[in-house]
Amino acid sequence: MNSNVYNQEHTLIIKNSKFICLIKSVSNLEEVEHILSQIKHEHKKATHFPYAYIINNNIKKSDDKEPLNTAGLPILNVLQKKELNNILCIVIRYFGGTKLGHGGLIRAYSKAVSESLKKQL
Repeated sequence: MNSNVYNQEHTLIIKNSKFICLIKSVSNLEEVEHILSQIKHEHKKATHFPYAYIINNNIKKSDDKEPLNTAGLPILNVLQKKELNNILCIVIRYFGGTKLGHGGLIRAYSKAVSESLKKQL
């Protein structure tokens, strides 16, 4: 498992939708809840806040009102592929007016996380 300390942000624009990927090192659920609350407060006009985290054997993902498995699962898949642990990834989406469809959403969320991790690694 990768034990780097992460504090990364990356922005991606696809069809006028803005995806802001935040990757943070975390050690417990309380940190996750605090960061999620803080991000939602800072980005009140954002449309969606899907996320995934891995803390030891505790794994969770959320699509946050995006279609089922189009946001949280792609985020989680990238984190697992990189064998990351004690990590939280949130992708803040500001809807740009054009629907991306299931495949487009999966690609967008995966790309936001992958590009953010490339900056870190």
